[in-house]
This record gives sequence, structure tokens and C-alpha cells, in this order.
Amino acid sequence: MTDPIRLSKRLIELVGCSRREAELFIEGGWVTVDGVVVDEPQFKVENQTVVLNAEAKADTPESVTLLFNAPAGMAPESALALITPGTLSADHSIGRRPLKGHFLRLEAISTLQANASGLMVFSQDWKILRKLTDDRSKIEQEYVVEISGDMVAHGLNRLNHGMTYKGKELPKVKASWQNENRLRFAMKNPQPGVIVQLCEAVGLKVVSVRRIRIGGVSIGKVPEGQWRYMTDKEKF
Repeated sequence: MTDPIRLSKRLIELVGCSRREAELFIEGGWVTVDGVVVDEPQFKVENQTVVLNAEAKADTPESVTLLFNAPAGMAPESALALITPGTLSADHSIGRRPLKGHFLRLEAISTLQANASGLMVFSQDWKILRKLTDDRSKIEQEYVVEISGDMVAHGLNRLNHGMTYKGKELPKVKASWQNENRLRFAMKNPQPGVIVQLCEAVGLKVVSVRRIRIGGVSIGKVPEGQWRYMTDKEKF
């Protein structure tokens, strides 16, 4: 039996790399201990088999952006607590290994309307953070709104061309029927409460609101309470 040592030290002994390279290999998910990926350099090993992937690169782990399908009314802090390896959508887990570093330094951006469910964005990538902050007035968001009541005459046309409600000018939006009790709204930088106001202005009451898209990024078929990685091909 040997005394337990840090995984990074064992890797240095095995492959002759520097301490920093060992840490990057491990944090990047390139090292297995008895066949299981371990991404913590301080993990203690004894006589286990430690293997470095032949394609390993000593690069700083890439910044990630995570897309979470939030239940209605959930605060970003509560949502962040639910984002774990165990809540990664099974249909979106192929080809991507959740690493410990993916859940550090995540920032919430583009908050939901009050009591809404759906797409929340958490990112480590400063380019994504800046894009969704600086260009918020230019990026379209799409919502599915379940409603009750009867729409006033020409209500859809009024939604699409803008109107005044209770002395307040409401923005024009792209509105269409999804089915007999659901509307789809597409709008840029919706202000708090504006969806409720738009519906009330045409005689409707909001039952629920769900955000399904920001720019070119959709939550897709991620179950509520689960998340997926944003891909390199997706752009806000």
C-alpha cells in the first residue's frame, strides 16, 4: 500500500508534465481513475490506475453557457442551485461531460417576466454576457402565453401595431395564435409586466407565461427543471 497523493502529483510522475499542465489535463476531463473521469487535481489516489487520454490538451477549460428550463416564478439563485450534473437533460448529454468547472462563476442574464417559466441563461463567457447586456434592446424574445377570456374585435391586429392601455403606450409585438387558448408573442427587451398589460388591453387574462427563445437560441425539448449546454452553432 502507498500513501494517498494528489491526482495531479501522480499524473506528473506518470507523464512528466508540469504541475500546471497536470491541473489543466485533469480539469479538462482528460484523466481517468480506474476508468472514471476525475476533474479535481486534489483528488487523492493510492494504487488506482490513472490514465491520460491520448488526445489530451493542456488548455484552460472553455467557458460554457447553460440553458435552464425554469419552473414558473423561480428566482435565478434558486435555479442555479438546481443546475447540477444530475439535472442535465438526458437527450442533450451525448458528447459532453459535465465538469466541476462548468458550474463555477456562472452569471444569470436576461431575467424572466414575473411568474414566467421557461428559458433562463447562465454563462461563464464574457462575450455572451456582454452580448445579452449591450444588445438587449435588439434581441428578440419569444413567449408562449396561455390565456382565458375572449379577445376584443381586431385584438390581434392591435397587438401587432401597438396601442395605449390605461394611459400607457404599449409596444407593438409579433403576436399570433398557437391554438385556441395560447398566444405566441415575439418582442425585444420586454419590460416587466408588459405581457400581462398587452393581454388585458385586448380583453384577455393571463394564465401562464413561458419563454421559449432568446434571439436564435431556443430551450427546445428540455424538460422543466433540467438544462442543456448551448452549442457552438447557436447564436443569440
